[in-house]
Amino acid sequence: MFGKAVIVNALASAVSAGTILWDGRFNEMSSSQDLGKWSWANQVGNYQYYIHGSGPISRYVNLSPNFKNPADTGSNQGAKITIDNTAKWNSDMWRTELIPQTKAPINKGTVYYHFSIKRSNTNVPSATNEHQICFFESHFTELKYGWVNGESGTTNTNLQWMVGGQSKWKMELEADEWHNVVYEINFSSNQVSFWHSTGNDTLVKTAGPFSTSTSSNGADWHLGVLRLPRRGNDGTGAEDWYFSGTYVESGPLTTSVASPAA
Repeated sequence: MFGKAVIVNALASAVSAGTILWDGRFNEMSSSQDLGKWSWANQVGNYQYYIHGSGPISRYVNLSPNFKNPADTGSNQGAKITIDNTAKWNSDMWRTELIPQTKAPINKGTVYYHFSIKRSNTNVPSATNEHQICFFESHFTELKYGWVNGESGTTNTNLQWMVGGQSKWKMELEADEWHNVVYEINFSSNQVSFWHSTGNDTLVKTAGPFSTSTSSNGADWHLGVLRLPRRGNDGTGAEDWYFSGTYVESGPLTTSVASPAA
């Protein structure tokens, strides 16, 4: 019976899966050193890697099967992205970010941006600093963590989904709990919705749709973290953020955490 259940679940997942437009699951990379093969003159691989500090790649990005959501059987490994006081790029902000390298239409029609995110008990992110996570350059939609400008108090341990700078969903970011996220973006109607689950649970629509200016050139979504400075309340230690199951698909939406075959 167990074998039949597995087959049925696999078939159901296959039927519901959409078309992967861009695959950022790190499956074809042997290590994070592969990111260094990319340059403006040699645009190879699935990621543009230029927003980081002056240290070696391994200081900011590392890959391992231990860094992925175990429920995502479609991913071979995940990424640990680190920011610290050396991770500065053209500013005093701490940031390590990867940009999709693709000519696919990830900014057209209705598309779904998938990723899973967590923290651990090591190199815990500062709750007193605003973090912009997995954002578009126009910030029409993104996640945020930590104290956000305009909030009362000095700390905030919630992960928040934002639309045009306004919080539409929030949940405590606890150690070693995977948050599975999909941004549903309709670039034609200028609307966004939010799908979410934790662990191995099926994704469900949690918020939206909301109207916003869905502006993107197809090369301005940032997988990673940007931390804003906050005088007198800056966290001092390095921070580790974990990402898994990153891809963009067209419909029908895959609601299983187990990402589809490439």
